[in-house]
Amino acid sequence: MNIIATLKSGGILMIPILFCGVFATFIIIERCIYFYTTKKRDEKLLYNLNGSLLAGNYDACAVACAETNTPTSQVIKKAVDCRRWNENDLREAVEAEMEMVIPRYEHFLTPLGTIANISTLLGLLGTVTGNIKAFGVLGSGGTMGDPALLAGAIAEALVTTVAGLCVSIPAVIFHNYFLSRVDRRIVEMESNVTTFLLRLSGRVR
Repeated sequence: MNIIATLKSGGILMIPILFCGVFATFIIIERCIYFYTTKKRDEKLLYNLNGSLLAGNYDACAVACAETNTPTSQVIKKAVDCRRWNENDLREAVEAEMEMVIPRYEHFLTPLGTIANISTLLGLLGTVTGNIKAFGVLGSGGTMGDPALLAGAIAEALVTTVAGLCVSIPAVIFHNYFLSRVDRRIVEMESNVTTFLLRLSGRVR
C-alpha cells in the first residue's frame, strides 16, 4: 500500500492532521532561521557598536541598531535615544522596551504548542471513530461482518493515531526547545544591554 492510499485510509480526520503537520513544519523552520539569523546579526552589531561608542558617534549607533532590526538592537537603540535621561529613567525605559520585544522571540510558539496538543487529540478521535465503525460492521454483519469494511475501519483507527503522533511528537520537542532558546536569548539580551549601558555611561571601556 503506497503512502497516498495509506493517508486516504485515515479518513476525513487526516485533513486537519495534515494541516497541523504542514503548519508545524513551517513554524519550526521559520523559528530555526529566526534564532540563527538574529544571533549572528546581534554579534555583528555589538562588535560594530564598540567602535562607535569609543568615537562618541551615537548617530552611527542608532543607525546600526535600526539596520540590524533584532530585539536586542531595538532595546539598545532605545538606550541610545534616551541617553541624556537620568539613570533611573533610562533604566526604566530600557526595561519597558525589553518587555515589548520579548514577544518577538516567542512568536508562533503558542500555535506550535497548540498543534502539539490537538494533533494528538485528533489522532485519538480518529481511533475512536474507527473503532465505532469497526464495531458497527461487526454488529451488522453477523459474526465477522464484511472483512473489507472491517479492515477499512481498523485502518482508519490506526492511521489517524500514527499520523497524530507523528505530528505531535516533533511539535512537542521543538516547542520545548524553542522555549529554552527564548530563555537563553532573553538572558543574553539583558547581559548585552547592561554592558552597553555601562559603556554608554562611561563606566566601562
